[in-house]
Amino acid sequence: MEITLLDGGMGQELLARSGDKATPLWATQVMLDHPGIVREIHADYFAAGATVATTNTYAIHHDRLIRFGLDDRFAELHRAAAAQADEARRAHGAGRIAASLGPLVASYRPDTCPEVADAAAKYAEIVAILAPHVDLFLCETMSSLKQAEGALAGAAAAGKPVWLSLTVDDADGSRLRSGEPLAELAPLIARYRPAAVLCNCSLPEAMTAAMAEVAKFGLPFGAYANGFTHISADFLKDSPTVDTLEARQDLTPERYADFAMGWVGQGATIVGGCCEVGPAHIRALAEALRAAGHTIV
Repeated sequence: MEITLLDGGMGQELLARSGDKATPLWATQVMLDHPGIVREIHADYFAAGATVATTNTYAIHHDRLIRFGLDDRFAELHRAAAAQADEARRAHGAGRIAASLGPLVASYRPDTCPEVADAAAKYAEIVAILAPHVDLFLCETMSSLKQAEGALAGAAAAGKPVWLSLTVDDADGSRLRSGEPLAELAPLIARYRPAAVLCNCSLPEAMTAAMAEVAKFGLPFGAYANGFTHISADFLKDSPTVDTLEARQDLTPERYADFAMGWVGQGATIVGGCCEVGPAHIRALAEALRAAGHTIV
């Protein structure tokens, strides 16, 4: 079977390599202070076997930049992130670039989600900036139906493939973090026809149930889980920093690969990693895929 191997997490990897203190600007702040590290991480994921580089644009939104007096650099930051992914791809000689479209306002907080029309306009602005520089758009970590619709509507005019990725309840992978069943996405999937439906930034253990649900949409599907112990109450407060989240110690590269191979066994054709899943995990997954006779594309 042909499998697309995504990269792993960017933000946590940036913080680990820079040694900087976490801020509400997260990966964007590290990119401002240490631009070369972003390119290095992309390069390491390609070297590990990934075939897709996800741009470091997850948190580049007006609502975050305005608070820090950086909103005049909105377009510049998006182009810089795309350029760093492209430099790594050129050096590697192959691969695709996925533009990350992360949640507006806050992750895992469907209560902060703007109205669909407002969200769509904000995403469309980003899409217009990035479209010339990327191969596809990845609407990721969407935690509610409304959040997913805003991102899909904004990416619709891209003229590029759009992948939708949802974050699911860690205790019940058949539901979004909003509590809404994944099955209720069916009308949105039918309306916007994303090129793939994924689940991300939830516990690996939750993805088995999630894959069973997204498989029903009849589109290419997959997962890329995180390596957090849980999403803490402190992280769900306003303007959080990622140092309120704890990395689990038991998720070795080999164990993560075992989880992902289980998703492939369910029919997933797109797998990778999210926060706290690094190049070593992606390398172990690449090795497991090849050992099982799959072709990484």
